Amino acid sequence: MSRSRLIRQSRRIRLSRRTVVPVLVVLVVAAGIGLYLFQPWKAFTDTEVNEALPAAAAPSTKAKPSMEESAMSPRPAAGPKDLTEGHFVTHEHATSGIARTVRLANGGHVLRLEDLKTSDGPDVRVYLSTRDAEAVTTGLGDGAVELGKLKGNLGNQNYTVPAGTEPSEFRSAVLWCERFSVSFGAADLSPATG
Repeated sequence: MSRSRLIRQSRRIRLSRRTVVPVLVVLVVAAGIGLYLFQPWKAFTDTEVNEALPAAAAPSTKAKPSMEESAMSPRPAAGPKDLTEGHFVTHEHATSGIARTVRLANGGHVLRLEDLKTSDGPDVRVYLSTRDAEAVTTGLGDGAVELGKLKGNLGNQNYTVPAGTEPSEFRSAVLWCERFSVSFGAADLSPATG
């Protein structure tokens, strides 16, 4: 083999190494970004959360009101009262369960998810939306209120509705993936019966 041919082959090998290393670095970085965004292991994991409905507020330590004061003040609700409820429908991921808005004895509100079954996702949040369940497939719409990150993809859980937010103004409860702007599932909220 001639010396010039060996030199040419040597240069090809060096050029190959110069291009292979950056290409490998780019592939490793792309794989890392893909794993971060999609978190594929979540397709094989479940997080179950089973919370009880919040109890009535603890009794106050204030002095007992006079007869006159108690006659003038409105009576507090005897206990939690269901305001609205609805069944989840599937959008991007199989989703089932019930969503209920509940007024607590202390006047606060919670969104309660019961018998929830959905996929675990990278950044799923719970929202109240002014749009109905079918319409949120194209977005949450104006006036949607975030209640927090989804605590678990299975079970029963409560989400506090911010003070000053009237649950009756919302048409659906939505499990929304922030990272990909898609609805996992949603439930139309109708007045509770009974």
